[in-house]
Amino acid sequence: MKKIPVAAAFWTMCGAAAAEGAPQAAVELYVDSATRQIFAEPGPGRQRLGKFVPASDEAGLPVARSPVTVTAGTVVAATSIAPAAPAPSSSAKAWYEKIGIRGYVQMRYNQELGKDARDLKSPGDRFVGREQGFGIRRARVVISGDVTDDMSIYIQPDLASTPSGSSTTHFAQLRDAYADLWLNKEKTWRIRAGQSKIPYGWEDLQSSQNRIALDRADAMNSGVRDERDLGVFAYWSPTVAKERFAYLQKSGLKGSGDYGVIGFGVYNGQGANRPDRNDQLHSVIHFSYPFKFANGQYLEVGADAYSGRYKVSTASATIGGGTFTPAVDASGAGSTDRRVAAHVIYYPQPFGIQAEWTVGQGPELDIARRVIRTKSLRGGYAQVMYKFDGGYGSLIPYAKWQTYRGAAKFDTNAPRMEVDELEAGVEWQPSSAIELAVAWANMRRTDVSASPYRRIDGQLLRVQLQVNY
Repeated sequence: MKKIPVAAAFWTMCGAAAAEGAPQAAVELYVDSATRQIFAEPGPGRQRLGKFVPASDEAGLPVARSPVTVTAGTVVAATSIAPAAPAPSSSAKAWYEKIGIRGYVQMRYNQELGKDARDLKSPGDRFVGREQGFGIRRARVVISGDVTDDMSIYIQPDLASTPSGSSTTHFAQLRDAYADLWLNKEKTWRIRAGQSKIPYGWEDLQSSQNRIALDRADAMNSGVRDERDLGVFAYWSPTVAKERFAYLQKSGLKGSGDYGVIGFGVYNGQGANRPDRNDQLHSVIHFSYPFKFANGQYLEVGADAYSGRYKVSTASATIGGGTFTPAVDASGAGSTDRRVAAHVIYYPQPFGIQAEWTVGQGPELDIARRVIRTKSLRGGYAQVMYKFDGGYGSLIPYAKWQTYRGAAKFDTNAPRMEVDELEAGVEWQPSSAIELAVAWANMRRTDVSASPYRRIDGQLLRVQLQVNY
């Protein structure tokens, strides 16, 4: 097939008028997504690049002198042409043009297996229990973006919340509302102010949109109500770590996001959407680093700690035939509340392991003394998974074991929880917009929703459909 210089073909396409000094016509160019060749006409698999005009020495634009060719009238290489106009810089855009909207919705169904399972209750899913059907667990909308080069915003309401004490679902409630203030040009240091996730525990920081298991482990999730609170935090992420945190989310490896290699700060301590009750702030420190091996495998390890004083809500309880309202064995400042935790994440490439463990002290109901006092706690989880990728999408079977011995401090009277649970399931993601998870769970846990706080054993079949937008 005859090949001719691109300059001759280009002037032929533009017409004789261009050679006579008339305004030069712009040419539409297209790139083949497979071969990366450039063409002057549309076709299968070709993506539009835009309009281009011939470059000239008089215009002050460089003209390539390397040999390039045209085949059958289509441009194969176009190094001698320049864009008709430069693209507008991001700084030239108004702030509202740089704001994005995204979100997800999770719809669930739990089916009890056996009579005892009807009385199961789980803090992670209010649709576990008798006389339940379909439920919307989360309906999130995220509004985020860079307002300026030095400041970003993030706002996330949940449209499927249930206020404490209510039997009506689908209330709108704020989850996140914060600003990131970047302290240097490289954006390695930032201050985060507002209501946001507390950097304690890897799974708590991981979005429910990315989590494989349906619920977070109780040992980690019992530290911070709704994983969030009002406060001010500082985060540092060197460039290499920022790139790895971003890749672990965008690649489908279920990363937790960038909460800094090092993070620290102070917050109210009573949980999301609740005011402080003792004028004493909690403090937290966080460390996590994503290592990358020569074979491309990622391993993330880290540790966290927090400390403060927590005020428990009390009410009348009936236990063992007696009714009483527990006293609080602490000053008006609240009970000691402190924990440390460690995590190890071996990302599913294709085999993966995820594990966390926490120990500490917190307020707990002492039934014998009829008082709430500081007691020890411990617990954690381990999860294994395997990631299959193919023409059917992404398939991740998993198994998760968890245990916890400690208080449910968010619940009235802070009763003791005893949790031993095994869950096995599979998540199927046929496209980026749809995820379907099916799981079986063997639960042995304390019902902390009301006295007498009895332990219940049961099994569940669980299904979740998630749509991302």
